[in-house]
Amino acid sequence: MLRIADLSGADRIVAVDLETTGHQPKTREEVLKLPKGLRLPGIVIQIGCVELLRDGDGWRTGDTWETLVNPDGPMHPAAVKIHGIHLAMLKGAPRFADAHREFADFAGGDVLLAHSARNEIGYLNFEMRRAMLAGWDESPYHDGRFLDTQVIARDVFPGAPGSLDVLCDRLWIDRSDRFQHHGALLDALLTAEAFTKMATGFVQEEARVFSA
Repeated sequence: MLRIADLSGADRIVAVDLETTGHQPKTREEVLKLPKGLRLPGIVIQIGCVELLRDGDGWRTGDTWETLVNPDGPMHPAAVKIHGIHLAMLKGAPRFADAHREFADFAGGDVLLAHSARNEIGYLNFEMRRAMLAGWDESPYHDGRFLDTQVIARDVFPGAPGSLDVLCDRLWIDRSDRFQHHGALLDALLTAEAFTKMATGFVQEEARVFSA
């Protein structure tokens, strides 16, 4: 996974978050055991992105992009309680292959930022393979392209729980819009703000003020 120090030459990064059906991606081995001709359902149902642009010694938010995604498959009831997205809302949404074209255009070749990035990596790779945009032995999304605010937070707040909610509270970020339901764009925005504060000395400055 990338570190903040790896961004020395970067002028733009893209925070990304996914909402899902609540089901887990299948491995290549599991897929090979499925009945021949069975059409795999999707996992991703929403993608949200926000760009962060270099601004002097810090970062500022720029454009955003989001879309719903039709998974052509079932939704776990527990997932609906989290994000509030029902299958009926997804019937007219693009399939992943079409949504990914727009996502790839927005993200370009820039570094991606996520909270608990291995989840995003796993879901994106599964969908790429399922949509035949990559082979089952390929991983177009990988650790070398991602920054992870959860990993960064372990250095900033050693021993603290790794959830985005806890991180926002520790960084004094308003997450009240998240109390009822999560959303991909909302979580991408919160992740971007958390990164900006951790990357620009907010934590150290607050510690100095309160210890004075």
